[in-house]
Amino acid sequence: MEYKVDDRGLDAAIFLPFVNRIWPGEYDRDRTQSALSKTMNITAYDGERLVGCLRILSDGCYFGTITELLVLPAYQKRGIGSRLLQLARENAPTMLYFGAQPGLEAFYEKNGCQRSLQSYVIEPEGRD
Repeated sequence: MEYKVDDRGLDAAIFLPFVNRIWPGEYDRDRTQSALSKTMNITAYDGERLVGCLRILSDGCYFGTITELLVLPAYQKRGIGSRLLQLARENAPTMLYFGAQPGLEAFYEKNGCQRSLQSYVIEPEGRD
C-alpha cells in the first residue's frame, strides 16, 4: 500500500469512480476538482488503484476539519483508515474537528479520537 500526504495529483477523474463505490451520487466533475484543490488529500493506493482517501479543510491557523474519510469496502478492516487518520494527525496544520456517521464511533475512539462537540448542519438557501 502506498500512502501520499497532500496528494496534489488526485484528480476528479480518479476520485469520482472511487467515491461512487462508497457514496453513489451525481457529482459534477468540475466542482469536484475545485473541491479537491482546496483540501489536503491523504490517499492510499494499491498499485495504481485509489483505495482510500482522507480530506482535510483548514484555515492553517486555528481550525481544520476532516471532510471525509473513505475506504473502498473491499479494503476495509485492513488498517487503511487507521493509517490515514494517523497521517492526518501527523501532518494537519491545526486541531481537527469532524462528524462521525452513526455506528463508526468505536473506530474513531480506537484510533485515539476524542468525542467533542455535537455537529449541526445549515443548508444554504436556494441551492439545488
